[in-house]
Amino acid sequence: MTSLRRRTLVLVLGLLLLGTLTISLYNFHDSRHEIGEIYDAQLAQSARLLQGAIHAQLPDEQRQALYRAFNAALSQAGSHRIGHPYEGKMAFQVWDKQGHSLIRSSSAPAFEQPVTTPGFSDQTLYDVNWHGFLLPDERHGLLIWVGEREDVRQDLVNRIVRHTLIPNLIGIVVLSALIWLAIGWGLRPLQNMAQIIRKRHGGSLEPLQLTPLPRELEPMQAALNRLLSQIEQLLQRERRFIGDAAHEMRTPLATLRIHAQNALQASQAEPRDKALNHLVGGVDRLTRVVNQLLTLARVEPEIARQAWQPVDLEATVRQALVELTPWMLGKGLELALEVQPGRYLIHGDGPLVEIALQNLVTNAANFSPAGAEVEVRLGDDGEQHLTLSVRDHGPGIDEEKIERLFERFYSRDNPGGAGLGLSIVEMIASHLGGSIALSNHPDGGLLATLSLPRAPQQQP
Repeated sequence: MTSLRRRTLVLVLGLLLLGTLTISLYNFHDSRHEIGEIYDAQLAQSARLLQGAIHAQLPDEQRQALYRAFNAALSQAGSHRIGHPYEGKMAFQVWDKQGHSLIRSSSAPAFEQPVTTPGFSDQTLYDVNWHGFLLPDERHGLLIWVGEREDVRQDLVNRIVRHTLIPNLIGIVVLSALIWLAIGWGLRPLQNMAQIIRKRHGGSLEPLQLTPLPRELEPMQAALNRLLSQIEQLLQRERRFIGDAAHEMRTPLATLRIHAQNALQASQAEPRDKALNHLVGGVDRLTRVVNQLLTLARVEPEIARQAWQPVDLEATVRQALVELTPWMLGKGLELALEVQPGRYLIHGDGPLVEIALQNLVTNAANFSPAGAEVEVRLGDDGEQHLTLSVRDHGPGIDEEKIERLFERFYSRDNPGGAGLGLSIVEMIASHLGGSIALSNHPDGGLLATLSLPRAPQQQP
């Protein structure tokens, strides 16, 4: 079922119908029982009244005259214009101790023999069911029977059921229409939200601002806005990546084309070899740019996820330096690691920390003279942050240019660099809740210090 409104209506009406049917069945059985109790009480009361009239102190002649008057009056039951149709369905009969009928209403059934069971009993005479009450009068030797036809009670029960169920059925129909309108009114904010979303342009990523908004729809709007924001960030990263790649590759590709043309046009070996060497150098630089761009494209989505876990910073640093050692030895440089005693646990992502350290060490190696040492030091600031510092023994940098080192594609007099390494480190540090700082070391060289928040100690 695709319609939320129809689904809710079916559920509500189903419960309403089930509840109404249950209540109606209960009322039917309860009404039938109560009507039976009332009729039984009337039968017993009528028998008592008839007994009282018969007990009147009268001579036999007058008593016989009273019996004839009873018979004459009861014979008109149900036929007189002043009365009730049910009178003809009620009957009275009195027998003496010899079984002779003394009083008998015209509607009373023709008993072959007097009823002998005291109290309430049922009889079937001539395919008609009777429910009666027999009151024995031992003092006068009489049997007083008062009864009524079963269809009288059943007719009354049927009337009550009809008068009860028909209004209920009509009420259910009316109530269904009202519930349909009420559900539609209640779901109108959701319909408005769906209509606004349908009318939005396919490329629109602006957040939804629906007011007034029910509390139940606030999480939905927040989730949609969060999704739109994530899509916007993804598109921005994609546009930035494409722009960075186009910006950085346009000039190297043009340069490579020139060197290739020079090599093709050279008639002597020396200028040809020089052009080819320039071509190889340009390819190497372009390769580094592509690798850094790919690293940047991979790092940004990982940062956005922020699925941080406890990370052993010392173990991560040692592993990253082990992987960098062959490359450093190939460049004629050495790596030195100094770790102060302590606990080095952060809340972050190990691979991101490795990427940051690799970029810092690579940057230091590019500005270190042959045979120099790149120093890596792991310590803390005495407060809540751990520090990872990398120092080279190069010429350092002018103070006014330090801030520019974090700009994308600014390579600081390094024509072979891509100018993205420190930008990546700054991005990782920011999302890990830390910072990166550059300074000239008093003994020479550039010192890069990565500060990361220490993971809180878990309670035992």
